[in-house]
Amino acid sequence: MDITRSSPAPVRVVAVPPEPEPADPTAPPEPADLATLSEPAGLTTLPEPAYAEPLAPAPADLATLPEPAGLTTLPEPAYAEPLAPALGAGARARRRSRPRDLLALLRPGQWVKNLAVVPLALLDTHPWGAAAFLRTGWAVLGFTLASALVYVVNDLADRERDRLHPVKRHRPIASGRVSTAAAGVLTGVLALSLTGWAVAGPAWQWWPTALYLALSLAYSQGLKHVPLVDAFIVATGFVLRLVQGALLVGAEVSEWLALCVFSLCLMLALGKRRHEMTAAGRAHRPALSGYTLAFLDHLVVLVAVLTAVSYVLYLRDDAALAAGASLVTLLSAPCAVFGLARYLQLLLVEQGGGNPVHVLFRDRATLVNAALWAALVTLALVLPHASA
Repeated sequence: MDITRSSPAPVRVVAVPPEPEPADPTAPPEPADLATLSEPAGLTTLPEPAYAEPLAPAPADLATLPEPAGLTTLPEPAYAEPLAPALGAGARARRRSRPRDLLALLRPGQWVKNLAVVPLALLDTHPWGAAAFLRTGWAVLGFTLASALVYVVNDLADRERDRLHPVKRHRPIASGRVSTAAAGVLTGVLALSLTGWAVAGPAWQWWPTALYLALSLAYSQGLKHVPLVDAFIVATGFVLRLVQGALLVGAEVSEWLALCVFSLCLMLALGKRRHEMTAAGRAHRPALSGYTLAFLDHLVVLVAVLTAVSYVLYLRDDAALAAGASLVTLLSAPCAVFGLARYLQLLLVEQGGGNPVHVLFRDRATLVNAALWAALVTLALVLPHASA
């Protein structure tokens, strides 16, 4: 290096602004200032629509708004009531339905059984008078109280099984409409009423009703679970109804008539169990485990034959009929056979028979046949007295 050369002139330093950082290609672009943007050329400004007027401030109180003209004010519907009064009305309705549920627990539809069986004692009573009818009514009242008591006790004992049945689950106790406490109070009232009936009646002539209650209690406590025994106890209860009516009327009970009543009611009890097996199975009634449909079919037909034979023998040997009534008696026998055949048809062909009362008193053919039979039997009973 040549150190004798003169040094260069000093360099003037000028501040240069820093270069901007390169833009990130992934970053979104910054929005432009809308105020500085100019309107593009070629666009025509549309006139402002007529409805774009400044809105008037809404009134603070909506109730001060005037009603539009031409509108009709509709009346307030009836259901637009306060909720509390509606709930109170529903509670009052439930309280009003309580007596109906208690009455349904007594099964008034089944009381017709007492009216159909107890007065049969009048067939062997002559002459008929007001005293005989009053005593028959007294017997009907006693067995109505007794049967109602049995119904309540049975429903209390069977409430859990009844809930498994498609029809019985709607009974008052099983459905919960009547509490067990209320049913217990009703049981006590019925027991006291029945005791008063026995005390007010003739002495010691209430033993058929007492025996009926004892059998029904044994039935509720376990005999209803024994096959065959359950149906035979039910049929025996109807024979006791007949005996109670005969005792109060002062008549002798015909053996053939008692056998006819027993076999007829046994047929109805077996038919009811057959219907329960086909409708709801065997879960709700343990006694059904001892039955089959074929077995019940044979039993029902056998008992139906026994009913027809015992009825004919009663007419021939024990019925108080005159010689002139033999033709009328002969005509009543086919009515009895038709009634049995019609029940078997409803049970085996039409799969009915779940409620014997409904079958016997709602079927038109059965009602017409029963009316004809009753007319013939009444005529046969009246003819002897008319000839005398």
